[in-house]
Amino acid sequence: MHKRQVLKLTAALAAAATFGLAHAETPIKFQLDWRFEGPAALFLQSAAKGYYKAAGLDVTVDAGNGSGGTVTRVASGTYDMGFADMAALMEFHANNPDAPNKPVAVMMVYNNTPAAVLALKKSGIAKPADLNGKKLGAPVFDAGRRGFPIFQKANGIGNVAWTSMDPPLRETMLVRGDIDAITGFSFTSLLNLEARGVKAEDVVILPYADFGVKLYGNAIIASPKLIKENPAAVKAFLQAFTKGAKEVMANPAAGIETVKARDGIINVELETRRLKLAVDSVIASPDARKEGFGQIVPGRMALMASQVSDAYATKTRVDPAAVWNGSMLPSAAELNVLPAAKK
Repeated sequence: MHKRQVLKLTAALAAAATFGLAHAETPIKFQLDWRFEGPAALFLQSAAKGYYKAAGLDVTVDAGNGSGGTVTRVASGTYDMGFADMAALMEFHANNPDAPNKPVAVMMVYNNTPAAVLALKKSGIAKPADLNGKKLGAPVFDAGRRGFPIFQKANGIGNVAWTSMDPPLRETMLVRGDIDAITGFSFTSLLNLEARGVKAEDVVILPYADFGVKLYGNAIIASPKLIKENPAAVKAFLQAFTKGAKEVMANPAAGIETVKARDGIINVELETRRLKLAVDSVIASPDARKEGFGQIVPGRMALMASQVSDAYATKTRVDPAAVWNGSMLPSAAELNVLPAAKK
């Protein structure tokens, strides 16, 4: 083989190696906050459409069993990124000050907490003050229950009595009359009540966001290890996610097909409604339109950190600067994804 041919071959091999490196996909293990329900379409769309792949990522999306678990699994390194309630993330930070790998929120998705108090109209509960002395029920880890002291203080509610149960029993116990009201995610508990034969017009919903409690809801979180070693991968994920989320918000019915592909036994009509309710109530909320999708206002985050520190009685105070990193967010133009406001 001539020297020139050897040089050509060497150059070709080097180019092939470079090409291979450029197209090696970064693996990202992502955990949701809950099961494959309507809102999961926001994440599954980009996987189904190949947007993550096109961004150089090999993303696997797994179901979760609560925000607390998602935060813990990202902290342990089992997952690289996840979707979790901001209050659960703050609680982990403040209760584990020495943990080496505390996850950080990198994009806000639920600009308002979906937490709400729900009651049946026949109970006579119509406003927060009516909860004085009432029996409330929720699982001990429910975000609405954990944050209830903030809602209680904001609305001057007196003492209430709590009953604990597993999630599947929450709405059943309300329908049976074992408790007067429940806390839960508005779009989840309402549909669960309807599935138990209650008409939507017979349900009273008191969303925390409508009664003086401006807590942020669920955010995309990432491990500091990933942020430090590969911030470009985090940014690529957020860009690809945003592209898919825009499509889902514009056409929820089509987006639900990605959820059905992951869990064939879902009720498509029900999950489409759940997704639409989530978009209308907490993703494209008036606060989100004001602040911009994906973003936060530092003052509001600082107030939430203080409220969570008090309500959750954390070991140390929550440091608002330590739980948020917006440096990898897509551009303002890319974040312009919310559907037109309903007239």
